[in-house]
Amino acid sequence: MKAVLMTAPGSPEVLQVREIANPLPPQNTELLVRLKAAGINPIDTKLRKRGTFYPDKMPAILGCDGAGIVEAVGSGVKRFNVGDEVYFCNGGIGSHQGNYAESTTVDERFLAAKPKSVSFVEAAAAPLVLITAWEALYERGRLSPGEKVLIHAGAGGVGHVAIQLAKLKGADVCTTISTPEKADFVKQLGADFVINYKETDFAKAVFDCTNGEGVDLAFVTVGG
Repeated sequence: MKAVLMTAPGSPEVLQVREIANPLPPQNTELLVRLKAAGINPIDTKLRKRGTFYPDKMPAILGCDGAGIVEAVGSGVKRFNVGDEVYFCNGGIGSHQGNYAESTTVDERFLAAKPKSVSFVEAAAAPLVLITAWEALYERGRLSPGEKVLIHAGAGGVGHVAIQLAKLKGADVCTTISTPEKADFVKQLGADFVINYKETDFAKAVFDCTNGEGVDLAFVTVGG
């Protein structure tokens, strides 16, 4: 199969398309997925530039997010069948093969059925940002219905997903943006209070829109 191999840390030129052996047949709870699309995340570009977490296992195939069609299943797989459309976040950090390839194996635990309403390209762009926002708001922040949340950079990759998850939970959402176009975008996603931080002191704006109470949870998606 064809794959994009990272031959060494460095500029984009270290990524090379090569012909490599097909993945081994899926074992136990693994599935073989024929990839239709692969997502690109900041972690991919950082690993490409600085090196993977497993430098002794080079060359590497990057790419955490993927979407495709199940081609084979292991004997222990229970939730999926050959021909199912799936999406997932798996591999790509230097140990298990990533998704910049024609096929890969994925454990059943890390797969979800691709919604009919989205394309393979859209599905491959979703997993890691969804996981990040879900863990921050629901698991770490324990956001509850009726609470108020501030989401910085609401029009960004993680931020625009966080707005939607917060609204699904029944929260009131304040968010910061930097342009009128981004303001229109986050309003479409359901943001209740939109703050252009280039024109307004966002801290004062948050207190103003919450009647001086502030928010129950702040999600900072920018900075260190």
